[in-house]
Amino acid sequence: MTALTGPVWPRTARWRLLLVLVLAAAVTVFTATVPLLRDFFDLRVYYGTVHTWVHHGGRIYDYRVPGTSYGFTYPPFAALTMLPLAPLGRNTAIVLSLLVNLAALAVVLRILAGPGWRRHGWYRWSLVLCLLALFEPLRDTFSFGQVNLVLLALVLGDSWLLSTGRGRWAGAGIGLAAAVKLTPALFIGLLLLAGRRRAAGIATAVAAVATALAAWADPRASRFYWTEALWDTSRVGRLDYVSNQSLQGVLARLGETGRPMWAAVVLLTLCVWAWRARGAVKSGDWTAAFALTGATACLVSPITWVHHLVWLLPSFVVLVRAGRPRLAGALYAVLCTSVVWLWYDGSFGIGGFLGSNTYTWITLGLLLGLPTGQPRAALPLVRRNTVMTPAPSPASPATSAAGQSTPLAGACDAAAATGTAGGLAGRGLARNASSEPTGSTRPAASKPQSSNWRASPYTDPPP
Repeated sequence: MTALTGPVWPRTARWRLLLVLVLAAAVTVFTATVPLLRDFFDLRVYYGTVHTWVHHGGRIYDYRVPGTSYGFTYPPFAALTMLPLAPLGRNTAIVLSLLVNLAALAVVLRILAGPGWRRHGWYRWSLVLCLLALFEPLRDTFSFGQVNLVLLALVLGDSWLLSTGRGRWAGAGIGLAAAVKLTPALFIGLLLLAGRRRAAGIATAVAAVATALAAWADPRASRFYWTEALWDTSRVGRLDYVSNQSLQGVLARLGETGRPMWAAVVLLTLCVWAWRARGAVKSGDWTAAFALTGATACLVSPITWVHHLVWLLPSFVVLVRAGRPRLAGALYAVLCTSVVWLWYDGSFGIGGFLGSNTYTWITLGLLLGLPTGQPRAALPLVRRNTVMTPAPSPASPATSAAGQSTPLAGACDAAAATGTAGGLAGRGLARNASSEPTGSTRPAASKPQSSNWRASPYTDPPP
């Protein structure tokens, strides 16, 4: 990408190190004081649920974080994958969550950067990490202890397999992600659109086996989830809450809560997605196809909290790769500002309607206008430029190391690969901590969601 492959100021290693240190310090101060930590609220839900289930015989979907109405909302298989939290203390679980999310971020960046990732060097990657730390969905994913970054890594793993001709086992990552959370199931639809029936079959089979395993482990929880909890959006949160940046959230803030209207909008959105994604796949642009699907999943999901928008990261890479770094930077900057929280207490008038749904408009714009059709460049390919040396003439023969004349002919390879969305920039909007678990900048309230509170009565470190 231009943003990562061109000359970058400053040019000396000493000044580059100084700039990185200054930026890292500024980002650290920003993330520690402006958005504040979200007290690992979602991790507290996972941790309390697993401890109640394993150590106290409680039911998965009965647990609530003390003082709130929030509990476990994922399919039962997700609880199985979180069983490693059972023997851990709460602080150890937080460290594990941070390490897992860091590993998932490394996988995501490695896949999106392509085979030329090493040539960007420590300096460019340091700048990218500083910029990513400002991205509101990403920083909230870490501070909530969320799982979406891990799911994104699983899905992009299949994108890498498909675009590099290693599609024999493609689909397994999507299947696992869909078993943990329903939103990634839309990627199975992408595989069907692309005519990748084997990959779609593998994804479906993996999701089905994982779901069956969860049903075997806890039949009662599975029955409750698929017959009741799945259809009860009130378990997740208010549809009209400003953090819900899905199409359903837009309609709810307009006072339209009827399902027929939402279903019609979702159907139209899916038709647009099918048309655009199919075009991307036909041109071999798998990264764009996966980016379009991630954006669409955020739009059609009934609830898409701000931290779920990590699914937009591939879209910014596509924009930069397509030669639109300024547009990518502008959109990325908006997603760093927490601007939607200006309307946390209500969205009134045209200004409130436009402003409170800013992230939804960005997601919708990416679905409609994301560049596609860059053949096989979805994952960066190595382009070979053969440089032929002139054949030696009798007048000036080439000389070998032994001093004898030999014909000399050769070629040298030049790698051109896309990178991550360098050149993206953003600023945060200073606000206070949230009184809602999904809030990123709401004023503080007296609810027991401070990091000083335990996740449940059962969260004492095991003896």
